[in-house]
Amino acid sequence: MDNKQLQTYLNTFWDNEITPTLTEYIKIPNKSPAFDSDWETNGYTDKALKLAVDWTEKHRPKESTLHVKRLDGRTPVIMVEIPGERDGNILMYGHLDKQPEMEGWNDGFGPWNPVMKDGKLYGRGGADDGYALFASIGTINGLIEQGVSLPRIVILIEFCEESGSPDLPYYINEYADIIGNVDLVICLDSGAGNYEQFWTTVSLRGMVACELRVDVLTEGVHSGSASGLVPSSFRILRQLLSRIEDEVTGEIIVNELQTNIPDHRVDEVKKMVSALDGKTEAFPWHKNMIPSTEDPVEGTLKRTWTPTLSFVGLDGIPAVKDGGNVLRPYTTLKLSFRLPPDVDCHTAMAAVDKVLTN
Repeated sequence: MDNKQLQTYLNTFWDNEITPTLTEYIKIPNKSPAFDSDWETNGYTDKALKLAVDWTEKHRPKESTLHVKRLDGRTPVIMVEIPGERDGNILMYGHLDKQPEMEGWNDGFGPWNPVMKDGKLYGRGGADDGYALFASIGTINGLIEQGVSLPRIVILIEFCEESGSPDLPYYINEYADIIGNVDLVICLDSGAGNYEQFWTTVSLRGMVACELRVDVLTEGVHSGSASGLVPSSFRILRQLLSRIEDEVTGEIIVNELQTNIPDHRVDEVKKMVSALDGKTEAFPWHKNMIPSTEDPVEGTLKRTWTPTLSFVGLDGIPAVKDGGNVLRPYTTLKLSFRLPPDVDCHTAMAAVDKVLTN
């Protein structure tokens, strides 16, 4: 295989065939069902599906088969089945649903407004994970062009990953005959240490989420007359959160969410950090903030093998500019827990529920 020829092919294919389609995809506000309760009637998922299917019909390998599956009441999946000439069965995975739009976009930028700047395409969903289907087919076509002998490949694209993939198991079971016995999964929704080496993902943290709501009144009242007698719903939330998280260290104190990190995983992290000369993933730190540890090995283990709690949503509190002298009737927090790879999500959620509601 001529790597230089492959790179030239992919660069041209990306610029001419993928970037224009990815630009159109960014314009579609097809938020995952967890963030759009009316996703079926809004039709954005169908619009993204059509864009992807039309493109795939045009570019898929000649001998391939395109499957579009939709079980009743569930988001669809796309599967592209590509026969092979050698042993092996590869599953290439990606998703086409999106996270919410969020706030804080720079002037001129926006979630559904694709902008190309300095060779980078900005907008919601382009990198997570809109490119996956297009990149998979482009790569396979580039190899076929050179006559490279390939194993059987199935590309699977779902539409509810950002909601925790509730529909995916049903499709995997229903269409197991198409997927087959998989020897290797290539997940185009993960990370890499650099672009000079091939990286294998050996584990991922799991996730469970819930909403925690505290009500103290049926309606807001003047804080000047009520505070002191009526407790703050936010203060009670703080007390409840202290049952599950050490507010000083950030450590999760619910035993069911903890694990013992296997020695061989620690060794792998040490080798990874060494290969990267200690330069692991960078984050946009505020000038007055420091990480929980300066040790790159410990920091990597914290990001990949320890349970954590993030607060990803808040209701019942007005914006600062609208905050008046009102003792609010309730506060709701959306809690997102990251779980060690070997912790069962159902066990973890049951434990959190018990601790918070006891």
